[in-house]
Amino acid sequence: MKHLLTVTDLDAATATALLDTSDRLRQALLGREVRKLPTLRGRTVITMFYEDSTRTRVSFEIAGKWMSADTVNVSAKGSSVSKGESLRDTSLTLSAMGADCVIVRHPASGAAHRLAGWADKDQAATGTHTSIVNAGDGTHEHPTQALLDAATLRDRLGSVAGRRIGIVGDVIHSRVARSNVFLLATLGAEVVLIAPPTLLPVGVAQWPCRVSHDIDAELPGLDAVMMLRVQAERMTGGFFPSSREYAVSYGLNDARAAMLPDHGVVLHPGPMVRGMEIAPSVADSARAAILAQVRNGVHVRMAVLYHLLAGAPE
Repeated sequence: MKHLLTVTDLDAATATALLDTSDRLRQALLGREVRKLPTLRGRTVITMFYEDSTRTRVSFEIAGKWMSADTVNVSAKGSSVSKGESLRDTSLTLSAMGADCVIVRHPASGAAHRLAGWADKDQAATGTHTSIVNAGDGTHEHPTQALLDAATLRDRLGSVAGRRIGIVGDVIHSRVARSNVFLLATLGAEVVLIAPPTLLPVGVAQWPCRVSHDIDAELPGLDAVMMLRVQAERMTGGFFPSSREYAVSYGLNDARAAMLPDHGVVLHPGPMVRGMEIAPSVADSARAAILAQVRNGVHVRMAVLYHLLAGAPE
């Protein structure tokens, strides 16, 4: 891999290789008093976040540190970006400083692709290369989140192929939903999107999934259900009447969780709005794998950095 920008660049073999590498790295760290591998010693990894984040930014930083890379965090609020520096000039500056990998989150869809194009052009001119990882671009994609979700499903269900996965809620604003639909379909799962019509994007009929508006009808046939955060900060109109009505119509409460099969898994990419999209008792239940997603996020991001910066596994 040269960059990781979208899950549509991953075929089933490549995605599986990333998940297998994640498993091997987790086993390599198991039982170690000092969780350090020398794999990326001498490499420089920079996280550049133009939007607030806890899970993604911290897990990338931990992943880099556990692999002995030099990791640097750049926040838009505390950098020259706040003085008006362009994304292009920022990328040139970081590349000139010797960044081997830049992990970027940006509110504009396509920002990571633009950075990758500049990085490739700079490589042709200077001979140096910087890999770009998309940590979320607008409402477009979040590929490492989809990979860690797939890793969690493999752990809990044994495999992804042949499983039926439901994704519920604010699909129109969710880069997580888009990435999961395409990656899970690539890995052989059947995906169903469950949402009111106002929270489904234009063109969803061309996605490799089925669409439903009735969560109660779908839950009994699902192997896993992923509840999406309602992204109020991206909403400019009335997508649903009220938070209470949304919770009644699409929230995962105890009664709905009981409709899942005994092996059914509950996922949430976080941060959760407890009481609206998911009941606290469900989020903290034994069938929820939400904290497992966070743990797997570190190992999956280690695997991504390994494949980008250290070569494919032997």
